[in-house]
Amino acid sequence: MTWLDEFSLPLILLACLLLGLAPFTPEPHVWQKLKMLVDGTLVRPLDIFDLLLHGAPFVVLLLKLRRMRDIG
Repeated sequence: MTWLDEFSLPLILLACLLLGLAPFTPEPHVWQKLKMLVDGTLVRPLDIFDLLLHGAPFVVLLLKLRRMRDIG
């Protein structure tokens, strides 16, 4: 996973804050989609795409942190 080494941690954190949590009001979009997933109402393709789009920065962050732990 050397592609993770190309991204700096501050850049990934910025992506989590801006893309992952946008829009901020009334609640973060990723949080809304996760609640829909738990409730079983995440069925529309657009909602599934939204979850993948807004959740991707958090997945990259987790992968980056794990890679940093394994290397260091």
